[in-house]
Amino acid sequence: MFLAAVARPQFDQDNNTLFDGKIGIFLFVYKEPFQRSSKNRIARTLETKACTSITKDVYRSCLLLQVLPQIRQKWPLLSSPTTYIQQDNARAHLSMDDDEFVRAVKQDGFDINLVCQPPNSPDLNVLDFGFFRSIQTLQHQEAPKNIDELQAVVEKAFNELSPRCLNNVFLSLKSCMVEIIKSFGDNRYKLPHIGKGHLARVGNLPVTMTCDFVDVQQAVVVLQTQ
Repeated sequence: MFLAAVARPQFDQDNNTLFDGKIGIFLFVYKEPFQRSSKNRIARTLETKACTSITKDVYRSCLLLQVLPQIRQKWPLLSSPTTYIQQDNARAHLSMDDDEFVRAVKQDGFDINLVCQPPNSPDLNVLDFGFFRSIQTLQHQEAPKNIDELQAVVEKAFNELSPRCLNNVFLSLKSCMVEIIKSFGDNRYKLPHIGKGHLARVGNLPVTMTCDFVDVQQAVVVLQTQ
């Protein structure tokens, strides 16, 4: 198991990367000494093992000790200090008013908040929507034999993924948001395809996706009557 944290990349007017959007990827592993010596290792050599149970305490510790420091270190200086961490609705995840998290986030001028992914909306998780598939493509080029090698491969794939690819995933996410509005909150819609590769080559890749004002008005009316 691992936790990945990403944000929308940022580019300047000349398409140079200002912020690659990759906050970090954190594997849930621990070190345990071998009890007996063998031909491959001596006793008390530390072995990396995978955590088999990710509890709320384990998840909270990863957020507080690893994710939050990386956000503060990597967040672009000119961006808003108000940040939202979207988590899915797994049982081990924290409530949005978790006491320890709330105490930890008000530091260094940051305003970091927890929000939850809307239920029954798989296309609103930017990691599952396209990011994990992209890093798996890089990861499958390797053949790790143990946990240490697997950790190195996952981290290498994360670091090698281009900011442009991550930016495309966020554009796809925004396109799905538009479709959800047009379908009045339903998740029965066709995934939109705007030809991001072609648009990027001709210099017309949009910064964001827009929704027709009439569609927004109709969606609001439907939601208010439910």
